Amino acid sequence: MTKDTRMREGESLAEALEACLSDWSQRTGITVEVWALPTADVSPSTAGGVLAAMREALANVESHSGAAAVSIAVTVGAGGLRMTVSDHGQGFDTAKAARGIARMRAAFAELGGTLTVNSVRGEGTTVTGVLPRRG
Repeated sequence: MTKDTRMREGESLAEALEACLSDWSQRTGITVEVWALPTADVSPSTAGGVLAAMREALANVESHSGAAAVSIAVTVGAGGLRMTVSDHGQGFDTAKAARGIARMRAAFAELGGTLTVNSVRGEGTTVTGVLPRRG
């Protein structure tokens, strides 16, 4: 696990996300609207993959979107885990997606999930990652 995705001993995914989002918002000046954070915990490998993808999504918002705010929801339920990162920035042509999106997709694929990116020029981008519940 890389330094960026390491969690402190006993820290839940929700706590790790709160710290990540707070630090990022303070550093960038971009407002983070948290819609939901998980109430159930997940395995360390799942938490690491979600944190890695979240950090990459936030880096993309910071570097490319021009958005003043980003909305975040990460939920864990009977169907699995869902992560949504949405901004109202400038959007982009997803056919020209770069390595950051590939890294996010790889993080979710490694855990058996999928990641989609929807973007509309002038309206923003939404990244959605889904990890099915494992038996």
